[in-house]
Amino acid sequence: MSKDIYILGKALRLKQIEGGFHSGLDAVMLAAACPAKDGAHILDLGTGVGAAGLAALYRLPETKLTGVDIQADHIEAALYNAQENGMEARAEFICADIREFREARFEHVICNPPYMEAGAHAPSPSEKRAKALGHEDTTLEDWIACAFDCLKGQGSLTMIHRADMIDKIILAMGKRFGAVEIIPLWPRAEAPAKRVIVRAYKHKKSPANIHPGIVLHHEDGSYTKEAEAILRQAKSL
Repeated sequence: MSKDIYILGKALRLKQIEGGFHSGLDAVMLAAACPAKDGAHILDLGTGVGAAGLAALYRLPETKLTGVDIQADHIEAALYNAQENGMEARAEFICADIREFREARFEHVICNPPYMEAGAHAPSPSEKRAKALGHEDTTLEDWIACAFDCLKGQGSLTMIHRADMIDKIILAMGKRFGAVEIIPLWPRAEAPAKRVIVRAYKHKKSPANIHPGIVLHHEDGSYTKEAEAILRQAKSL
């Protein structure tokens, strides 16, 4: 493992995987956007070292978490991180392929799928980082299908992805999800969004809604007040 990182104003300490994809802003934003209430059970697909899922548990102290990842060493790190942050009683982590994992017992799913699908980029020389970035044969449709099959009733799916993938995300959801909410993350005022959060609900038919979104940085690079509230104070998005 590599050195620790801290998130949520140093409220959570997380071990990272040497040579793997390191957790950061995306994981915290994803956790903040999950609409879960206390008592719910959240599934974190592609959990990595557990950053997004554990951040959600921190914000919602009466929730439970199941994290799934294909890489065994990431699952080991996620278990360690849950224990180090006193969350082991509320969190379980399972080593599994999202193309095969199907357990329909969750009210909410969160996921940060690989930003580059297989064949769309030159693979990283690090095997672990390549898997995290998408150098496998999973597709966006695989992630959405897993989320759909694992959700109960009209449960929610919350995903963070590249902004230029929004059309593919909506297409992959098809008629299985509705009440779609799109939340752009603007790096700076008047700059194009690089990330987008998509929140949708199983079997709902309500129209889609585009929110104003969040501007992350001032021109000097410092975080805006809205971003600080999420990243440092664990506010919801």
